[in-house]
Amino acid sequence: MSRLTTIIFTGVSGAGRTTALRAVEDLGFYCVDNLPLPLLGDLVELMSQTDAVRRVGLVVDARLPQYIEGYAVASVALNQKGHRVEVVYLDANDEVLVRRFSQTRRRHPLSTTDVRAGLERERELLIPLRAQSSIAIDTSDLTVHQLKSLVQDRYEVDGAQLVVTLLSFGFRYGLPTHADTVLDVRFLDNPFFIDRLRERTGLEKDVSEYVFASPDAGEFADRAEAMLEFLLPRYEAEGKVYLTVAIGCTGGRHRSVAMVEELAQRLRQTRPAINVRHRDVER
Repeated sequence: MSRLTTIIFTGVSGAGRTTALRAVEDLGFYCVDNLPLPLLGDLVELMSQTDAVRRVGLVVDARLPQYIEGYAVASVALNQKGHRVEVVYLDANDEVLVRRFSQTRRRHPLSTTDVRAGLERERELLIPLRAQSSIAIDTSDLTVHQLKSLVQDRYEVDGAQLVVTLLSFGFRYGLPTHADTVLDVRFLDNPFFIDRLRERTGLEKDVSEYVFASPDAGEFADRAEAMLEFLLPRYEAEGKVYLTVAIGCTGGRHRSVAMVEELAQRLRQTRPAINVRHRDVER
């Protein structure tokens, strides 16, 4: 019998549960949409009988609320048998969700008329499952492709090592809600105020050289690298599987991008599996 990793995607309708499920299906997960939670244990036990399946992805929604509170008991039982179960909760603000329902012309499963009322009821029903989640993702500002990349960054490696994602972002567009650690490089000289660099990004050599012309940039990179080299083995010893380090500047196009690229290059000398994402570089 093999030990399985099971990822449960839940959250409000329209927040991207199906997109997340398809993302892990592309990684080779065996996927089931809208599984009743009482069947969770039976499904995992069945799949564990074959070596062809090592990872399972599920979507669980609120349409059968009487089953939701049983998740805690089911997950404990599976953990005791050596299986790993993780809950990912997806949400977005009401304005975005209402717009998505309007665009797809679908009705909310818990409301035939008022989408907002349905969302409120759905969040209330999902409270027990959200309390068990290991990560909550706000998809309000994420495109379908960005959500897919985020999920695949997290689950591409099958728990054999700590998966580290370095993420650049712009504070102007809000903090990345899924980040474990946030670092701020807004104190560095900003290429935005240099005419020849304004429309370019930290992925380009001239912009990166401008950022790292400041001694503070090099010292920040040294200190951040030392901090991560200290932390990563300790996170691994604790059993942590995923770590997202977000580095922000004002707009997420210049300083944070250059710093993420620099840190990734340094860390890959000892840890080849470092993911890099630039959330706002195209804004």
